[in-house]
Amino acid sequence: MMLQFKYSQLLFIVFLLLFLLQAPFLLATEPLPLTKGQTIYIPAYSHIYHGNKETPLLLSVTLSIRNIDLTTSFTVTAVNYHETEGPLVKEYLTEPIILGPLGSKRFIVAQKDNTGGSGANFIVKWHSEQPINPPIIESVMIGTQSQLGISFTSRGQAIQE
Repeated sequence: MMLQFKYSQLLFIVFLLLFLLQAPFLLATEPLPLTKGQTIYIPAYSHIYHGNKETPLLLSVTLSIRNIDLTTSFTVTAVNYHETEGPLVKEYLTEPIILGPLGSKRFIVAQKDNTGGSGANFIVKWHSEQPINPPIIESVMIGTQSQLGISFTSRGQAIQE
C-alpha cells in the first residue's frame, strides 16, 4: 500500500514537472518590441513555375500595409518594387502617406505584369514620431490559368531599424 502511494506521488510529480516545462509554450507569444521605424523586405512573386516543363503561372500581387497600433499613426516614406535580380521596377509613392491607427493601404501588381519575376520583392520604409507596434506588411499572390488556381502570402521581415 505504501509503495503504491509513493508511486502515485512520483507519477504526479513527473506529470507536474512535464506540465511546468511546457507552460511557457502554452502562453501567448510576447508582443514585438515597440519601434519608431523600419525598413521591411517583403517577398513577392509575379509568377511561379508549375508542371514538368516549368511553365510560368502569372500572379497578381497585393502588398498590404496594416497599422496594428491602436492609438498612433505612422508615415510610409517608400514602397519600392524590385525584380528578381534586384533592380528597381517601380516606385509606388510620389509623396509620403500617413496610416492612422488600425488603418491599411494596398498596392497592386497586375497579373499581366511579369517584370518582377519569381524572385520579386518590395522594400517598404516607415517611421513614427514615437515608438509603436510595428505594422504587419505582407504580400498576397493569386493566379488562375484554365482550371489551375493558386494563392499564398508572404510576410515581411525587418532588415533595418
